[in-house]
Amino acid sequence: MKVVRDGTAVRNIPITAGAASTPTWNGRMVISEKLISTRMNGATVGYAGQYDIPDVPHAMRLSTSGTFIHGNYWGDDSVFGRSNISHGCVGLNDIKGGGDLGQDAAWFYDNSLIGDVVVVKNSDDKVIAPDNGLNGWNMPWSEWTAGSAR
Repeated sequence: MKVVRDGTAVRNIPITAGAASTPTWNGRMVISEKLISTRMNGATVGYAGQYDIPDVPHAMRLSTSGTFIHGNYWGDDSVFGRSNISHGCVGLNDIKGGGDLGQDAAWFYDNSLIGDVVVVKNSDDKVIAPDNGLNGWNMPWSEWTAGSAR
């Protein structure tokens, strides 16, 4: 993942994204919520019994349907930048409890704001729907302006 601020690349972060059976949405997604720690339970997003993690650190919501960019302490260090293992989220290396400020997830969390745009490209999934979160960035301008005329 390339982190860009004001048009300048400031950091490259190895990530893990959605596995082949559960790819990450493509498109522009807006960070709409930041949680220093949250519970992620697959039952809330259609993956009942597949995961229930009570203490996911550095979680930032990208969609209403449950896509986050978040810290991942349960994946082996070797997966970041090499393997996609999630159910559609973007995972950044972290430690349990999220207390190590030197971890990639902590850095990204501390350097991101609600309203920042995260662009996912080259995933095997389709582009996220404009109404799945604050993702109107994915709507053609002509469609956007036609909708505002109503």
